Amino acid sequence: MPGSQYPPLSESTYYILLSLKTPLHGYGIMNNVKSLTNDRLSLAPGTLYGAISLLLKKNWISLNSLNDDTRRKEYVLTDAGQEALVSEIKRLKELYYNGLEMVEGDQG
Repeated sequence: MPGSQYPPLSESTYYILLSLKTPLHGYGIMNNVKSLTNDRLSLAPGTLYGAISLLLKKNWISLNSLNDDTRRKEYVLTDAGQEALVSEIKRLKELYYNGLEMVEGDQG
């Protein structure tokens, strides 16, 4: 997307960020992604925690400071993560509508 400061997201990263609209721990993220994708996408622990590590470094997510359970780390979306997510949704909408226009234009 021209002018966007955010690169396109992988599908896994997109669904992780989407899942963190509410605070979740890793297992909760894995379950939410499966639910959102009707079991089409299943994140392995290595994939999930690798992505979480990268998202923490980018400051797109953070540890939930309101979580009292030290055994389970809960993650939350930051403002920067919200911006990246919104940017990706706009990019996906553009892809969708351009594709739809081309396909429907061919039929008419």
